[in-house]
Amino acid sequence: MNTQRQQPRHHNFSDTALGMVSTRSFPAIVGTADMMLKSAGVHLIGYEKIGDGHCTAIVRGGIADVRLAVQAGEDTAKQFDEFVSSLVIPRPYPNLEIILPITSRLSELAEGGSYSRLSNQAIGLIETRGFPAMVGAADAMLKSADVQLAAYEKIGAGLCTAIIRGSVANVAVAVEAGMNEAERIGELNAVMVIPRPLDELEQTLPVASCWIEKRQPLDEPLSQPRSQPLNLPINIKEPIVEVEVVQLPDLAKLPMKITEEQ
Repeated sequence: MNTQRQQPRHHNFSDTALGMVSTRSFPAIVGTADMMLKSAGVHLIGYEKIGDGHCTAIVRGGIADVRLAVQAGEDTAKQFDEFVSSLVIPRPYPNLEIILPITSRLSELAEGGSYSRLSNQAIGLIETRGFPAMVGAADAMLKSADVQLAAYEKIGAGLCTAIIRGSVANVAVAVEAGMNEAERIGELNAVMVIPRPLDELEQTLPVASCWIEKRQPLDEPLSQPRSQPLNLPINIKEPIVEVEVVQLPDLAKLPMKITEEQ
């Protein structure tokens, strides 16, 4: 008989926690995530959008920091009247980290260095119920102030959000114009202006790639100046086919045999 007592398994959990706050609006979850980042030393992993307008911001950090950030995020979401639920998991099981989009994002943050720099460009978000109202609001914002439309988000339940970038003053003016146009066309659901977003917040939004990578205008050449000829498969400087000139005979001098009908 084996009298050796089975030893319990010991898991090497790091002293970190996982925090989540859920809302029913994309602008509300972005504002909530912004407050969570600015209230404690946590990392923003990203957002989960599960449909019907539900969005969840996921943060990671020390247990005390995560608790503080989640409480600040919950209070912010309740101020927007869009709060759904929140959760703090101290020392999450490793299998949970493998399935959820957490580990890869933490590796990117570790390699990226500092994430606390404030951007000098504000973010404006207008969420409508219905695509035409969102497009109309985006058009009104672009025409009312010096802003750029960076992206738009769809989270289900007919909710879609236009995201603009610009100076704080221009974004404020544009958002007000967009609100009026959205209410005229359809239903305005939520509005958010973030004057000084953190770099880490920008990296989780679709505005980051659009803002950093400057696309070339359509009226500019992509690879070579306009004066250079196009590389056609046929070299037009060389004759393609040499044509031999054939002199036609004089039809009047040709022998013709004429037969008379009987």
